Formats: sequence, C-alpha cells, structure tokens
Amino acid sequence: MTLSGILMLFISAVFIDNFVLTKFLGCCPFLGVSSKPDTALGMGCAVTFVMTLSSAATNLLYNYILVPAELEYLKTVAFILVIASLVQMIEFFLKNKLPALYESLGIYLPLITTNCAVLGAALLNIQEGYNFIQSVVFGFGSGVGFTMAILILAGVRSRLHFSNPPRSFRGIPIVLITAGLISMAFMGFSGMKF
Repeated sequence: MTLSGILMLFISAVFIDNFVLTKFLGCCPFLGVSSKPDTALGMGCAVTFVMTLSSAATNLLYNYILVPAELEYLKTVAFILVIASLVQMIEFFLKNKLPALYESLGIYLPLITTNCAVLGAALLNIQEGYNFIQSVVFGFGSGVGFTMAILILAGVRSRLHFSNPPRSFRGIPIVLITAGLISMAFMGFSGMKF
C-alpha cells in the first residue's frame, strides 16, 4: 500500500468511519466521560493508545498464531485477553504517574477492556484483511476519531452549563440530543469514499 493509501485509511478511520459517531460503538465512555474536556482528552488518549497497540498485537496474534494453528474461531476471546492486558498496563501507569487523571476517569478506565470500539477495531482489521501497517494505522485513526468525538461533545457540554434548556431536556436528554446532532454532522462525511 502506498503512502497516500495509508493516509486515506487514516482519514477514513477518523472522519468517515468514526466509531462513535457513525458506527455507534464506544458510546458508554463517550457519554460518561465527556462532561469535562480535560477528562475527555485523557480518556481519548487512553483509548487511542489501547486501540493502536491492540490492533498491532491482535493482527500478529491472529496471523502468526491463530491462523497457523487453525484456531481462528478463538479470535474474539484472544482479542479480549490482549485488550484487557493492555488496559491493565495503562491503569497501572496512570495510577502511579498521573493519579489525578486516574481518579477523574474513575470506573470508565477499566471499562476500556469491554469497550466495543476497541474490540470492533481489532475485529474489523481481520474482517477487512488489513496487513500489519494498515491495522496499526486503522487502530490509531479510530482512536483519534474517538478522541475527536469525545472532545467535541465535552466542549459542547461545557457550553451547555451556561444555557437554560427547557426543564424536560436538562441533564442527559440534552446530551443525547447534542450527541445525535454531532453524529448527523459527521454523517456528511459518509459520501466521501476513497
């Protein structure tokens, strides 16, 4: 694959095939951690790191262990184990080096293990037949897209504190409406196919 093909794969993963806004994967941390931009950025960086490393690790695991051993049917279980191990490493690092971010992420950090966007990226890499480089680029692009989406929602939510919506829309309803509007805006990218 050429450099322009790699760049197009990255742009596609960020904008066109955004996991949160077009595939609706990873909505739990998207809605749960987007109340403050700094917390959203921390979660986005953690998800990007896990998505990138898990895409690389699961590609190698699938192509060099599961396929030769004819154990392809175990890919979901194996991928979940790889993702869980990576999340434990991140949790250990944040707890020791960045305790404020660790505390602000709360329960959502260990939930990256079961984040369907992370597992979805690993499974889509195999389904699309991406090689190692393409898997890493797709995983990184998907993580950047997740980070961008969560930061956009966090920015809008921080502005919503200064608004006065009708009583029935206060709290989660206005957040869901906002997320839907952002998602509709990103659907405009769906016509761009490379």
